[in-house]
Amino acid sequence: MLDSVLEIALKAKKSALYLAGESNQQIKNFALVKIAQELQNSAEEILAANFLDCQESEGKIPNSLFARLQLGENKLKEAIRGIYDLVELADPVGRIELHRELDEGLVLKRISTPVGLLGVIFEARPEALIQITALALKSSNGVILKAGKEASNTCQILVKLIKQALEETEIPPDLVQLLTTREEITSLLALDEYVDLIIPRGSNSFVRYVQENTRIPVLGHADGICHLYIDKDADQQKAINIAVDAKTQYPSGCNAIETLLVHQAIAQSLLPALADALGQKQVELRADERVRQIIKALPATNEDWHTEYSDLILAIKIVDSLSEAIEHINTYGSRHTEAIVSQNQEAISLFFSQVDAAGVFANCSTRFADGFRYGFGAEVGISTQKMPPRGPVGLDGLVTYKYQLVGNGHIVADYTGKQAKTFTHKTLPI
Repeated sequence: MLDSVLEIALKAKKSALYLAGESNQQIKNFALVKIAQELQNSAEEILAANFLDCQESEGKIPNSLFARLQLGENKLKEAIRGIYDLVELADPVGRIELHRELDEGLVLKRISTPVGLLGVIFEARPEALIQITALALKSSNGVILKAGKEASNTCQILVKLIKQALEETEIPPDLVQLLTTREEITSLLALDEYVDLIIPRGSNSFVRYVQENTRIPVLGHADGICHLYIDKDADQQKAINIAVDAKTQYPSGCNAIETLLVHQAIAQSLLPALADALGQKQVELRADERVRQIIKALPATNEDWHTEYSDLILAIKIVDSLSEAIEHINTYGSRHTEAIVSQNQEAISLFFSQVDAAGVFANCSTRFADGFRYGFGAEVGISTQKMPPRGPVGLDGLVTYKYQLVGNGHIVADYTGKQAKTFTHKTLPI
C-alpha cells in the first residue's frame, strides 16, 4: 500500500515542481477557468453522484456530517464562483517580499514560493475538494486528496472532471491525486520526506488523530467551539439577529456558535425574546441556573462548555462582567472565532485585545469567518495555531518563501578582521 501511495505522491510532486517553475500566471488562470467550465457543464452528473452518496449515507452518519455531505445546486454554484474569484486574485508565487542591498553588488531578495505537496484529508463536504484543488493550482502546489467514504462517488467524479479540464491545458493532470481507501491515510501520513503539509478537515477526533499520527506539519483546528458575548451595552435586537444567524444559518459549520454569554444587566429583558427567536428555529437550549430562572432550558453541565455540538443546540450562561466573559472564552474556546455585541467601543477594544482567537468579531455573526467571505476566493481550512497562517487559509497560507542572494565574487572573509568591509544594508524598491 505504501508503495502505491508513494508513487502517487511522486507524480504529484513532480507536477508541482513543473508548475513552480512556470512564471506565467495566465497558464494557471486558464486552467482554473477550464475547470470551472467543466464543472458547470457537468453539474447534473456531479449532483447525481452526490445524491447517490447521500442516499447511501442517510441514517448511517451523524446529522452534522450528513449536512456537510449534501452538495446541492447552490453549494456547487458557490464553489464554482470561488474558482472565478481566484482567477481575479494576484498570483501569490514569485512575489518579492524583501529587496535589500547588503553591499555594493551583493543583493538579497525574499521570494514567495509554493509549499510543495499538500495532503488534504477531509470528511464529507465535497465542495471542499473544489476549493482546495483550485487553491493548490493557483499557488503552484501539488495536492493529494482523501475524502471520507461517504463522499466517494461525488469526489471521484469531481477529480475525473478536474483532470479532464487540465488535459486541455499545459498543466499536468497528475498535479491532482485522489486516494480512495482508509488504509491509504496511514500511508500518506508516513510520507514525511515527500509531503510538505497535511491539512485535515473534519471532526475534532479525526483532526486530533491526524495530528497525533504524522511527522508532517499539520495545518488545521481540532475544535470549533465559538462564543457570542452579548454585552450590557448591546443593541438587543441586533444581538438577537446575530445570535440566531450564528447558531442556525449553518449549525454544522465550525464557525457556528456553541455557547452564548449574556451580561447579567440585560438578561431579564433579552433572554425571553432571544429564547423565542431560537425556539422558532428549533434550537435546544442548555443553560446555567441563573438563565433557567428566566427562560425554559435544560440544565447545562460543565461538559457543555467544552462541547462542539455542530447541531441545533446552544449552551447559555449569564456573566457578571466583560472580564468574566473573556475569562470563560479563553478557558473553553478553541481559538477559532469569538464575537461580542456591544455599542461600547471600549468594551469592544478590550474584547479584541484580550480574547485569544484567530478571529475576533464585533456586532456581526461568527459565520463570516470564512475564506470565501473574506475575499480569499476560497479556503483550504481554518487554522487556530498561533504561528501563521492563522484563521481562514487561502492563497497566502499556501506559499512559503526562500532567500535569493546574488553577488559578484563576494566572500565573507572580506567582512572580517581589521580591514573588514562594512555592510550597507540598503533597502531597495520592490
